[in-house]
Amino acid sequence: QVQLVESGGGLVQAGDFLRLSCAASRLTFSSYAMGWFRQAPGKERELVSTISGDGGTTYYGDSVKARCTISRDNAKNTVYLQMNSLKPEDTAVYYCAAALELYATDYYSRANRYDYWGQGTQVTVSS
Repeated sequence: QVQLVESGGGLVQAGDFLRLSCAASRLTFSSYAMGWFRQAPGKERELVSTISGDGGTTYYGDSVKARCTISRDNAKNTVYLQMNSLKPEDTAVYYCAAALELYATDYYSRANRYDYWGQGTQVTVSS
């Protein structure tokens, strides 16, 4: 069974940075588009970023554009999310997701297009 395990969340102050990691297992990692989503209490799950299987194409949600960088290491079956200049409104549970890559990267901007999800990692940004 496919497993996605997120790590790197925590409590930080506004203006700080975090690097989230998601380790994938039991899938042909390079064949999957990978995404990061987040969900704050009482809000819908929203896109943070997606990346193509070869890492060559990325797509970002409007709320984090210019503050986040997604990357992947296919040799390590791991996808990363570097978040800079964190704000209190970035507080949420951050989820990693995998989708068999059949379409262009922006197709995977929607949560319902993913096949597998991790359990999430909490990010809390204090003001």
